[in-house]
Amino acid sequence: MQLDSWPNLVAMFFDQARRGDDRPFLWAKREGDWRSTTWAEAAGQVVDLARALRAYGVAPGDRVLLVAENSPEWAIADFAIMAAGAVTVPAYTTNTAADHIHLLTDSGAVAAIVTTAPLAGPLLAAARDAPDLERVITRDTPEEAAPEDVAVTPWHDALRAGSGNDDDITGEAAAIGRDSLACLIYTSGTGGLPKGVMLSHRAMMANCVSAYHVLLELGLDDEVFLSFLPLSHSYEHSAGLMFPVSVGAQIYYAEGIDRLASNMVEVQPTIMTAVPRLYEVMRLRILDGVRRAGGLKAKLFGAAVRIGRKRYEQPASLSLGERLIDALVDKLVRDKVRGRFGGRLKAMVSGGAPLNYEVGVFFTALGLRLLQGYGQTEAAPVISCNIPSKIKLETVGPPLEGVEVRIAEDGEILVRGALLMDGYWNQPETTAETLVDGWLHTGDIGLLDEDGYIRITDRKKDIIVLSGGDNVSPQRIEGILCLEEEIEQAMVAGDKKKHLVGLIVPSQGFLDQWAKISGAKADMAALKDDPGVHKALGEAVTRANQGLSVIEQVKRFTLAEAPFTTDNEMMTPTMKNRRHKILAHYGDRIEALF
Repeated sequence: MQLDSWPNLVAMFFDQARRGDDRPFLWAKREGDWRSTTWAEAAGQVVDLARALRAYGVAPGDRVLLVAENSPEWAIADFAIMAAGAVTVPAYTTNTAADHIHLLTDSGAVAAIVTTAPLAGPLLAAARDAPDLERVITRDTPEEAAPEDVAVTPWHDALRAGSGNDDDITGEAAAIGRDSLACLIYTSGTGGLPKGVMLSHRAMMANCVSAYHVLLELGLDDEVFLSFLPLSHSYEHSAGLMFPVSVGAQIYYAEGIDRLASNMVEVQPTIMTAVPRLYEVMRLRILDGVRRAGGLKAKLFGAAVRIGRKRYEQPASLSLGERLIDALVDKLVRDKVRGRFGGRLKAMVSGGAPLNYEVGVFFTALGLRLLQGYGQTEAAPVISCNIPSKIKLETVGPPLEGVEVRIAEDGEILVRGALLMDGYWNQPETTAETLVDGWLHTGDIGLLDEDGYIRITDRKKDIIVLSGGDNVSPQRIEGILCLEEEIEQAMVAGDKKKHLVGLIVPSQGFLDQWAKISGAKADMAALKDDPGVHKALGEAVTRANQGLSVIEQVKRFTLAEAPFTTDNEMMTPTMKNRRHKILAHYGDRIEALF
């Protein structure tokens, strides 16, 4: 593979751009229509922006903050920053001014690139407390004024300034060291201040090579990716940008999570990467649609799931009749489901958090290939992934090619290889605790099965220790609770207590159905004290408890007043519960349950 000979990510991009030339590369909706930026156009803008950054005083090794929605500008800015020899510092679009202050001051960023005016507001507010920041390049005109010592330059003015410069950006790309720092990704985390993870060109290219070998048996050709997870997260940064570039794929930028379903039909992606929470939501929506349809459609759908599950779990036990029905529902049911995902998906990849087995087997039964993987930002980020020819949904697959994994005496998963970070920015002590003798201490508990596949049991830090000394996995329990159609989100608590309690967010489908029956408004705040709602959700919790051991069962619960979201800071951008934030808001109500 060519990847093995490219010296760095920038050289990889320019080489693929030469190959792609006038073919479409980056797609975005503009005024209601999908419009593309070709490989040649993207490469030209990368060169011009890199030249401009140099002209503005950005030196090799300097950090540049990038604040943008998933868009062609995000990809172009990222490669331009690296092409100038600098280091990209991605920032979430949900960041407040205080969040930006932490990133700017901790990284010492000398410049920032921002797209929309709403995103520029918090950034420019933070600029007043960021002494190293000298210039902001913005695509849209910001409404807020910048500090006097910070120059604000429009995106197109920067490109024009760069086009008048004759620096040989493409020629110099090969000189960027493979071990040079490429990006500084701040982990959002589920608690505490974000830490800057130092990822080199080497680490991310190792991930690209490994991913190539995993997916090669699917037949990598003219691939189409639909990008919708935040590019500021290492998962999407590597799997949704760097890997597609490495195989010369087209990248479409989704209009948002709310338009994802329609975008999939329009774009027809061939590979899709997402977090478990999104698959959970899609499963609930599919089930809700089936329930509403009822009748023969519901019966055929049930048969497709039941027989599809048996085909995965006990293929040798399928009777002739079941095989005939399986072929029938494949045409009548599974083809329609595949069509809702665009109809061309070779594989869906799940990462970022543990995937509940029931969710995985649901999509597998419906004829969609789902590969669960595992990783961490500190590993650039993918460590393992199921391979298409041997999928074991209860695992996160074997270590990727070039990755070593061993299990420590206390059950912690340790990782070694070229994919590892160089450490945490400005945190040598924390780095020394995490990288020991070349091994990354992941903080995850797991084991290797007979095939060398990794099974994750929990995060060391997230394990709840009951007063009796029993250890329980909150993520596993929350995943089982969310399999019930009435439950959209859940968080369990009980550290140092006799038993577990839960905080429940009802699904919108359940609320709509209850409102229709009761005549009440389908609103969480209005129904959170309704005895009938509590009774129905109690029955759902009881059903979930049947699949849990005695110590894992949720004894009591209360209802949240609103969903967990990134806006209320109760969920990370990759859709994981931010436990410390949830407990800070609902702590008194949760404590009252014990």
